Amino acid sequence: MAKSALVILLSLFFAVATASAAPGNAATKAKTAASAKSAKVKSATTKKSVASNAHQKKGAIASAPNKREHVASSRKYGKKAGRQNNLASLEQREGLVKKTVYVRGHRKVIFQRASVAAAVILPPVLTAGEIAGLNLTRDPLDLKSNVALVMDQATGQVLFDKNSQVALPIASLTKLMTSMVVVEARQDMNEVLTVTDDDIDREKHSSSRLRIGSQLSRTDMLHIALMSSENRAASALGRNYPGGLPAFVVAMNAKAKSLGMTGAHYVDSTGLSHLNVATARDLAKLVIAAYQHPLIRQYSTDSKYLVEPGGAPLQYNTSNHLVENPAWQIGLQKTGYINEAGRCMVMQTTIDGRPVVMVFLDGRGKYSRQGDADRIKKWLAENTSTLPTLNGAKLVAGQS
Repeated sequence: MAKSALVILLSLFFAVATASAAPGNAATKAKTAASAKSAKVKSATTKKSVASNAHQKKGAIASAPNKREHVASSRKYGKKAGRQNNLASLEQREGLVKKTVYVRGHRKVIFQRASVAAAVILPPVLTAGEIAGLNLTRDPLDLKSNVALVMDQATGQVLFDKNSQVALPIASLTKLMTSMVVVEARQDMNEVLTVTDDDIDREKHSSSRLRIGSQLSRTDMLHIALMSSENRAASALGRNYPGGLPAFVVAMNAKAKSLGMTGAHYVDSTGLSHLNVATARDLAKLVIAAYQHPLIRQYSTDSKYLVEPGGAPLQYNTSNHLVENPAWQIGLQKTGYINEAGRCMVMQTTIDGRPVVMVFLDGRGKYSRQGDADRIKKWLAENTSTLPTLNGAKLVAGQS
């Protein structure tokens, strides 16, 4: 009996132990199945990869001729392609433009630096005379100036006339009146004047060789203002007049009125403003009056002058190259230019023993005024025997 009970107890214990181990076995079996599946997938992937590598190797072997051709091509053209790439990079980096030229019949490629900014074509700025239609006036001498006047200085006889009674901007011809006021004011010509911020051109934003703080005597300022049309010098002359620039401008207009310059009006001492205006007849009167002052004659006709404004000396040159021409005998001159006025010039000269005054306004082209002066000079020389007997007659634009 006791033996039977022991057998039954052992059987129960074995059953319980078997039941407890069952879940672990299931998990183990599941884990084993998953591992087997993963190994199977890995094996398949490996086989596929091996097949792919074999295919690529086969393709590489098949394309070997093409590769050999590419290497040969690179060896053949590599240097040339490299040079082209370097030139293209240089063009882009340095802003160069390739251009083909022919030197002694041989083709040659060169590189020129191109402008960074794109070229912009602007319409020409019309002068006041062109706006008024004066450029439509024709004259027998085909002058390039839209206004011209030639007068016998001794008799006042008008020898040539083209739109001489139209008031136009006169640019730096204004400085001739500036010199008149300075000389006749009898100020100390040795007084040292200083260039200040007030002398900066805020009208046309033109440059100047006289820096702020430069110091020159009044006579030196007048010299380079007349000879080389130095704007800051002319501005300093006006500022240092008793009462300053406003009083100086009043004196300029008063002088113009006293000379009978009915069409003239001044607003500054430089001529940078287009509101400085006069007719050719007004300017002829001014030239005759200014010619009476030896200092103005001398300063306006010098070709070179050295000044020392502080620091390095400055060499100034004349703005009128006819002064240096031995074929001309010029006793007084002044040139001028701003966009509204065009190219302007006044002169006193002697032609075949006759003193004459020439006025040219509103010219187009840098050398138009000198060219017109040459035409007038030639015309006067060819007609010198008949002009004195014209008894006041004149050559008028539109007549021969």
